Amino acid sequence: MPVGEARARTPTERLLALFDRHRLSPTQRRIAQHLLDNLPEAAFASSVDLANRVGVSQPSVTRFAVALGFSGYPDLQRALRPIALSAVSERPDPVTVRRNELQAAVDAEIHNLEALRQTLEDPGKVVDLGRELAASSPLTVLGARISAPLADYFGYAAKRIHPDVRVLTSGGSAVHDGLLQAREAGGTWVLAFVLPRYAGETIEALRRARKAGFRTAVVTDAPIAPFADEVDVLLAAGVGTRLVFDSYAAPVTVSAALLQAMADAEPARTQARLEAYEQMAEDVGFFTER
Repeated sequence: MPVGEARARTPTERLLALFDRHRLSPTQRRIAQHLLDNLPEAAFASSVDLANRVGVSQPSVTRFAVALGFSGYPDLQRALRPIALSAVSERPDPVTVRRNELQAAVDAEIHNLEALRQTLEDPGKVVDLGRELAASSPLTVLGARISAPLADYFGYAAKRIHPDVRVLTSGGSAVHDGLLQAREAGGTWVLAFVLPRYAGETIEALRRARKAGFRTAVVTDAPIAPFADEVDVLLAAGVGTRLVFDSYAAPVTVSAALLQAMADAEPARTQARLEAYEQMAEDVGFFTER
């Protein structure tokens, strides 16, 4: 039995320990959720029955087993059945199982933030990158698919303190057009958000950017990302993987830290732009005051 499972105290914790060691797709997390919610019955279902109950294909169940490191679904079943049998005597109600799982998701995010806090004990990498991004005009920000909202968040805030920020999230040939225009306008840096599952179009755009003469920086989930050797600066911030879709407390936090570094790199410009924005917001009535 793996060390993580040996230390777990309940069947739910043993299952979570099994799932946590692997990155699962959203479909695979739905299968994992069904197992968590329906022990012990689900552990004794055939792969076809399990697929029908979850609403996925039978090959998806097989891929789920392989993603967990098993040779196939029968091998996974052999590991699940002792856990399921131990759950018979406990039989926690579904609400308790779901509450424990949601709490575990928050705990995982706390762990990611603690790891980020340790990384930022030496803030030099973030401070130096913030200075470089602040000096790049225009500054190009990339993000596709699930990473696009983070690119939009960063770009929205960066525009408050930087005179020319260009956010490219649409994908396709428009990204290459945007990179060409930004480079011709004097831009020197591209910042990309590349979180799982890594969008191939963003990685290709980063390669294109380097060929065009840009330096590139990436916010991603791990320092050993498959494209790590192809970028100039990599900032790693773990993502939460307990729920059907990833959660991004740490990537958002490192983005805010990078914005702070950009603001600190150009204090006079930052202050002038923020004051101008606040005056405009007041004049136009952007916000409803409470």
